[in-house]
Amino acid sequence: MAERNRRTVRDLRRGNRARVLQRLYFDGPLSRQELAPATGLSSGSISNVVAELVAEGVLEEAGVVDSDGGRPRTLLRVAPGGGLLIGIDIGETRVRVELFDLALTELARTERPLAQHGYDVERIVGHVRAAVADVLADAGADAHRLLGIGIGVPGIIERPPPSGGDGPDGEGAVVHGQTIGWRAVPFERLLREAVDLPAEVPFFIDNGAKTLGQAEMWFGGGRGADAAAIALIGSGVGACVNRGGVLDENRTSVPLEWGHTTVQLRGRRCRCGSIGCLEAYAGGEAMRERWYEAGGPLPEDTDDEAALAALLAAAYPPPGGPDPDPVAVALLDETAECLGAALADLVNLFLPQRILLGGWAGLLIGPHLLPAIRRYADEYALRHAAARVTIEMGRLGPDAVTVGAATLPLSDFLARGGSRPAPSPAPDAAAGPARSPADAVRARAVVAEGV
Repeated sequence: MAERNRRTVRDLRRGNRARVLQRLYFDGPLSRQELAPATGLSSGSISNVVAELVAEGVLEEAGVVDSDGGRPRTLLRVAPGGGLLIGIDIGETRVRVELFDLALTELARTERPLAQHGYDVERIVGHVRAAVADVLADAGADAHRLLGIGIGVPGIIERPPPSGGDGPDGEGAVVHGQTIGWRAVPFERLLREAVDLPAEVPFFIDNGAKTLGQAEMWFGGGRGADAAAIALIGSGVGACVNRGGVLDENRTSVPLEWGHTTVQLRGRRCRCGSIGCLEAYAGGEAMRERWYEAGGPLPEDTDDEAALAALLAAAYPPPGGPDPDPVAVALLDETAECLGAALADLVNLFLPQRILLGGWAGLLIGPHLLPAIRRYADEYALRHAAARVTIEMGRLGPDAVTVGAATLPLSDFLARGGSRPAPSPAPDAAAGPARSPADAVRARAVVAEGV
């Protein structure tokens, strides 16, 4: 009984720390007086929690504000230097790796192209190993300060069952990526064996559309929505449906193999092996193939990004340039209709308040096709459901998957009340300007919107 009581007290303390940290991260900087009503904790509990977290270097002072007739109040924030995070996007065209501080300010980045060798598992593991070493070296960072590495990958993620289950022992997250030729790849185990990091640094592997969705829900166009669907349109196509706000304990995030829903009976062959899939019409790889088959002026070995840029240039030439290519215009209109019809399925099934389009191909086609996509979605969706949803572009730009991947270890860190895989040096005690850690990502979103 005594042991169970000790566990209960420990869990309560960790829960209190988590509530304070999460509130400060998403709504800070805040004073101690503001934290009490915001978290529902007593002023005494707030004082104890804050004192612990400041002593550990997780919180820091962020200036003072005047109060009504009383003493000035000290503002607190999550210390950006309180830890390091790595976000990795195993994309269709490249492996992108970024190192962040706790404010998700980028400290270093590197990329490795995939065009020549595709999704060879050993080569991708080698890319990750080298890239992680590179970003740590470029920033002069100590790997012991890492709170974790988050990785977004294409495909379905299978996690090991609880201890004592029938699953493979020690495999960690296993990836089933049918479109890239990955069948039950023990990706977490392979990375843990290959990447030179302290043993206590955790890996967090999830679907790339889900990491994109979490980034947009935390910092981008999904913030404040009770229900949102985020579409990732790259060489392939995926989506994620999110319910609940960032501080909602019951929030859910479900990745969908949306690209493999049917939009055309007996249609084009998809790279998954089926026919008529959305991805076979709206994915960047499929648009390149369709443009080439239609006689588009492309060398056969042109990559997806260059091909899509050429297709858009043919359909939407600059003022004073050549006339729009009618074949390119028709091809993109068919793409918009397929996307609109598939988005209508998301609207009818999940009743989201917002739908956001992201991914490198989505960011390219969105400024041109968004009005048509909205029109087709409205035609295919139920009227009441369509009337309550908005379809917009994502706000975090091409780095959204890596930012979202970095939120995986960040989310774990916040939920654990700031406990760390290993002790790390306390950050500089000097307080900077009163600025929430999330402001760094919001600032990047503003830049991305202006590009």
